[in-house]
Amino acid sequence: MKQAPILAVDGGNSKTELLLVGGDGRRLAFVRGASISHQAVGMEAGMARLRRLLAAAATEAGVKATPAAGLGVFCLAGADLRAETERLSAALRGEQVAGEVVVLNDTRAALRAGSPKGWGVAVICGSGVNAVGVAPDGRVAALPALGDISGDWGGGLGVGQEGLAAAIRGRDRRGPHTVLERTVPEHFGFTRPLSVTWALYHERIAQGRLRELSPIVFDAAQHGDAVARAIVDRLADELAAMAVATLRRLNLVRAQADVVLAGGVMRTKDQALFERIGQRIHAVAPGARIRRLTEPPVVGAALLALDRIGSRPAAEARLRREVAERPPTAVTG
Repeated sequence: MKQAPILAVDGGNSKTELLLVGGDGRRLAFVRGASISHQAVGMEAGMARLRRLLAAAATEAGVKATPAAGLGVFCLAGADLRAETERLSAALRGEQVAGEVVVLNDTRAALRAGSPKGWGVAVICGSGVNAVGVAPDGRVAALPALGDISGDWGGGLGVGQEGLAAAIRGRDRRGPHTVLERTVPEHFGFTRPLSVTWALYHERIAQGRLRELSPIVFDAAQHGDAVARAIVDRLADELAAMAVATLRRLNLVRAQADVVLAGGVMRTKDQALFERIGQRIHAVAPGARIRRLTEPPVVGAALLALDRIGSRPAAEARLRREVAERPPTAVTG
């Protein structure tokens, strides 16, 4: 009897990647599309987008019908609380996309993709921030990751908000002058920072667009702007604090634990950010191995599935190699 493929999904708030994989690690299909996050687009729209991604994967895999996987591992943004995880699991079982559905937070995919050992800590810095840790014995430590109300700061949105605040405060002399006074409003077609505030207040600019200012803050920092550098330094300190706290909760500060840095903001070329993160982590956990994730996190979702079915190490090597050989197929709509 032919073995059903493994389905692996990494679903963030900005995009979704889906892999169909054989039990030997063979890449059957790899597609990328819009977010299926219930937080971003709602459950019904998210499931509709998943169906389109599966249809595209079936075409790439050369099968006539949408394939039903034996095992489906879904690493999803918003799967933070048990109630949300159960709700997502029920919706996915209703789609009948796999015989067994496993729902995890998207941090787990990043950790498994970035750690050859399969354990350690992952710190995510994308639109927001999150962290997860897995000990060698399987114990898990995670953050609530509910934003300001759970003590979180950072990510593209947090950096963008700080950039706007610094621009306004520099302009009205509550704070030091900064190039952000010019570059922040220019991004939105204005000349004054306060014009951005009024546009946000009157909903002419969506609040979420402030994450677009993150690269502007990083660029200013790299060109010597002290105010922008202070924002980036604050981000580094926050990410390091998340990593250290997670290592401590799992009693891994004396272990050679992998610390995986992932997310869109972590694609910056600002080396000072990574140096500062490393210094603060190593001050507490000198044996920690800092790794920047270079592979798509969906690889981690697929590896978690392969781990679950007991595949051989050669399957992991094959999967990583074949995913790296060519990019995913883009799926619109």
